[in-house]
Parts: sequence; C-alpha cells; structure tokens
Amino acid sequence: MNLYKYVSESINDKLGFTANLETPRNRAFGDFSTNAAMVMAKSAGKNPRELANEILPKLRELDFVADASVAGPGFINIKLRDDFIWRTASEPHNATTATPKKIDLDYGGYNVGKALHIGHLRTSIVGDTFNRIARFLGHTTKSYNHIGDWGRPMGLIIAWILEYGMPKNADELNKIYPASTARAHDDETWLNRAKEITAELQSGNPQYRQIYDDFMKISLAQMDEVLHRLNLLPFDATMGERGVAPYVADTQKILESRNLLVESDGALVVNVRTDDDTAPMPPLMFRTSSDAQTYAAADLSAIYYRTKTDNPDIIGYFTDSRQNLHFQQVFRVAKMAGLTTAELFHTGFGALTGPDGKPFKTRDGGVAELLDILDMVRDAVHTRVTAAGKQLNAETINNIALAAVKFNDLLHDVRSDYVFDPTQITSFEGRTGPYILYTAVRLNSVLKRAGDQSDASASDLTDDERNLLIETLDFERTVQSAFDNRATDMIANYAYDLCQLANTFYHNCPILRDDVDAPTRAKRLGITRIARDTLAAAIDLMGLKIPDEM
Repeated sequence: MNLYKYVSESINDKLGFTANLETPRNRAFGDFSTNAAMVMAKSAGKNPRELANEILPKLRELDFVADASVAGPGFINIKLRDDFIWRTASEPHNATTATPKKIDLDYGGYNVGKALHIGHLRTSIVGDTFNRIARFLGHTTKSYNHIGDWGRPMGLIIAWILEYGMPKNADELNKIYPASTARAHDDETWLNRAKEITAELQSGNPQYRQIYDDFMKISLAQMDEVLHRLNLLPFDATMGERGVAPYVADTQKILESRNLLVESDGALVVNVRTDDDTAPMPPLMFRTSSDAQTYAAADLSAIYYRTKTDNPDIIGYFTDSRQNLHFQQVFRVAKMAGLTTAELFHTGFGALTGPDGKPFKTRDGGVAELLDILDMVRDAVHTRVTAAGKQLNAETINNIALAAVKFNDLLHDVRSDYVFDPTQITSFEGRTGPYILYTAVRLNSVLKRAGDQSDASASDLTDDERNLLIETLDFERTVQSAFDNRATDMIANYAYDLCQLANTFYHNCPILRDDVDAPTRAKRLGITRIARDTLAAAIDLMGLKIPDEM
C-alpha cells in the first residue's frame, strides 16, 4: 500500500478539502500531521486552532486513526491504529500504476573498439535502475544501448587492421584506436586514408564491412562482460549510429518539409533559439560542411525510428551532463518537426571525482577503465574482509563489491558530482552498499534460524516495531516518486533509512531469545519478514545481489 496516498486521500475525502499531509520529524507527536485547519480557517472565518478542534472528531471516525490532537497554531497530528499498520504492512507490495506507459530508454552509449571507462559507470547504473523502477510500476520499457559504431573511429580502426592485422582479443582491440588516432595527428596521409575508409564503409564496401563485423564481435563481447559484472538487465536493443543511418534521409526530408533546415557556411543547421532563452542557444547542426552525418542527426533519426517502430509514450536519455545543451537542441527540433508526440526527457549526471575532488584517474593519470574500477573495489573488499578475520568466498566478495560501487553511485543526486573512494565505499558501516547487504543478511539469518514459526496478528506495537512497519509502508510511494522525479537516489536513500530502522528494531526488540514469549516472537518474526521482503525489493531495484553470509 502507498500509505501516504491512502491516508491523504481518506482525510481529504472526509473533510471535503485538499490539505497537505506531512510526516513529523518526531514520531512521538504522531505518524502524520496536516495543516488543513490552518488552510481552511480564513474561508471559515475561524481561528485555526479552534477549527482544528472541530475537525478532530471527524478524523477520529476514520478506521485507521487511533488518535488525533492539535499542536501549535493549528496543526493536527494523527496517530495510526496498530492493527491497521500491521494489517496493511502484511500485504504484498503492489505499486502497479493505473496508467501504464510505453517507455524507450537510451543509456549505456558504449563505443565500439574502445574499453568502457569510468564515464560509462553512471549511465549504466542509473539507466538500469530507472528501467527496473519503471518495470516494477508496470510500465513497458525498451532499453537501447546507443553505441558509437559508425563515425571516423571506425575508419581509424579499420585502417590499422589493414596494416597490422585483426586483433585477437579485447585488450589488443582497445589499443588500436588511440594508436591510430595518435598516428593520424602527425600523419595527414594516414588521416585522409581513415576518412576515405569511413566513407567507403558507410557506402557498403564489402571488405571493410567484413573487418567491421569481425572486430564488432570482440567489442560486443567486452560490453557483455561489463553488463554481467554490473548485474545489469540485458539491453533490449544494441543499436547506435549505424542502425539509425538508414533513417537519416527520411528525417532530413521531414525537416526540409517544415522549412527548418538552413544553410550556414556550407553546413545544414536548424535555428532553435527562442525569445525566451536567456542563455546561449546555438543552432543544431544536422550536416557538416563536408556533408558528414552529425551526432544530432543520429539522435533525431533515432527518435524518428523509435516513434515509427515502438510508438512510445516517453523517450528518456541518461548521459553525462555535458550533453545537456545537445539534448535541449535535439528535443526542440524533434518537437518543431513533429518527429514524435512522446514526452522527451534527459537526465544529465555529474562526474566521479577522486578524494582530492579532481576527476578520478588511474595512478598513471589515465582514464580508469570500468573493469579495472570493479577489480579495484573487489580487491578493497577482499582486503577489508581479510583484515577483519573473515573468510568469504569469491562470489560473496564480488556481490559486496558490486553493492559498494552501485549503491555509492545511486546514493547521490544524479546531477551532482560525487567522490569515488574505494576505501570508503567498502565500509560495512554508514551509507554504503555493504551495510545494506549486511542488514539483509542479518534479517535472513533470523528467519532461517526461526524455521517455520508462524506469524501472529498484532494489536500492540512498540515504537521500534511500528516505526519499522510504517517505513515499509512508504516503499511504494518512494518508488513512484523516484519514477516521477527521475531520481534513482530516492531508492538508495530509502534503503538506508529502512536498514537503520531494521537494525534499531533488531537491537531493541529481542526475537529468538529464550525469555521472549511465543506471541511476541511470532509478531516480531512477522515484522522481520516484512522488513526483509521490502528491503529485498529495494535491493533488486538497484540491481544488487544479497549474499548468503557476510
């Protein structure tokens, strides 16, 4: 149940007035509070506190209200009935939306022939988590890995392979592009050769297409390894610039039919600036002066293609925030040209920095490869576990490392930069992935040791019991809010808050101790199961794996 929604709507229906519902910082005052009396007082011609006292009897008629009281200048605090909390918390989570949408999601954006680096971490994790959230709510999603696979880098790689031979593995392939680029920088003949190959590849040269297909297999296998290591959902489509190239001509015709394309120094551009713009808004470049396809043309053609084939209600993108302007331009042109009626959104994420606040680099000052980052965190977990005198198998170590990386990424506002520190994120205490997993393992352990003891009904709850149950009842609201606000950090922060309350409950409310009577034990086992199931659902939305032990 979405407790907040249920209580809010019930109160508003009862009072015939829409009022704000809030959660007091100190739950000793109540589970919810409303400013209804303060809002209604002026139109009713009454003092807010006087009106609040008149409202109390109506609120007490609601079957979930245990008590209602007036505080301050007219706030009304509401305490829920313990049996209502127990009954609703015991129901399975069902956050299915009443208005399911078809959603195309564009994230990943990996480049063919290049190792995935730390810049691909956030697009992968945030995009995958949002995909999971949307599916959990009952939306139909289609995820696209819009790969870079059709521009000059392909010509540079093919030129190198023609001279030095096909690479045997991903490590060899990843070295080709930087080496060929460096050579092109000093050798104009080599650069022109790469340009010619690119043009001929795009025109269908069979030899170049075969070389392209061969090294593409190596590159895609490398991408799959990263998807597996990060426990990401498989992409529904790996389709980038090459895939949308056949639709560029149709997209251009549409722009021309709307008289949107204008020539500027030999290039074709679309003027997107409006009188309301206060910041610079340069034209979108559709084709360069040398008649080359641009990134903007590819993204517009992708919107055209996805609308034509998927007909989505929403198309969303997750990329580096440095592309914010690019997507503002693309979205404007897409709407100006009528390429789609879908809602378009772009979530631009911040960068990862080292503990010194500077962009995270390897020890030699290079860009950190994504697999190296995962290995680094895995080694940090192994070191920490060994120092604590524990022995955990490789799978458990990998699961803890996965949680350390992904939870740390999701914990922060996606638009903000954040510090990436392997030592800090692998701690088993604080706002970390290992802490989240440790709490889940602890709850599972209690339930395993208890065996098949049945749950009992509960009419009396301690503060720790009811606080934990009420938090589980905030899960569905949190998931919906995360979707509505495109804010995956809400799931991570909710998981942490839930763990805090679960551990407080664990310490203050004995469960399996010999002096705990059977009804109390059964009740607390029921609470443990509810908390475990809710936490497991949040963990799954983040793409983490709960180990058997820690």
